[in-house]
Amino acid sequence: MQTDLLNAPFFVGLKQSTDAIKNGKAAKAFVANDADDHVRLPFVALCSEHGVPVEFCETKAKLGKDFGINVSAACAVLLK
Repeated sequence: MQTDLLNAPFFVGLKQSTDAIKNGKAAKAFVANDADDHVRLPFVALCSEHGVPVEFCETKAKLGKDFGINVSAACAVLLK
């Protein structure tokens, strides 16, 4: 992940990330490859429907760490 992107506002977590995408506020999404299929697949499909580019991260732990939180995260979005 490009750490310079983290200067932009962001949301971490499925609910806030999903809401941001549905409301047209997400510029880019991030998804952990090891997230459960029932989370990852619909989230990626939602991003595709709304034209939000997706970057995949190796693990939930790495995604959480990349966004500066001390817990793992399945997904996150950068806001416009």
